[in-house]
Amino acid sequence: MQDVLSMLRDIHRPRLLIRAARLGAREYRRDRHLQRLLGYGQLPRPGAALMRLMELERGLNDMRVDDDAGYSLPRHLDVLIAIMGEAGLMQATRPNLAALT
Repeated sequence: MQDVLSMLRDIHRPRLLIRAARLGAREYRRDRHLQRLLGYGQLPRPGAALMRLMELERGLNDMRVDDDAGYSLPRHLDVLIAIMGEAGLMQATRPNLAALT
């Protein structure tokens, strides 16, 4: 089974959408953004949050591709921003395996 970060590398979305999400990820604040997207309460760990966000994003992308009238570009962008923010947190807290050998 792939790890979460490998799964993220396999996602391909329109370049403009990714560029906008990268810009938004600079202002990502976990407590505000993640609660708005996943619901209020205790925040999940970055790995669990990423899995939930990826499920949300997959559904939004399917709606985008199908030209679904319920598709929301701002919501899709918010989810992508959160994915990038959580991936950054996960990478920052991940132990450096090369340093252990």
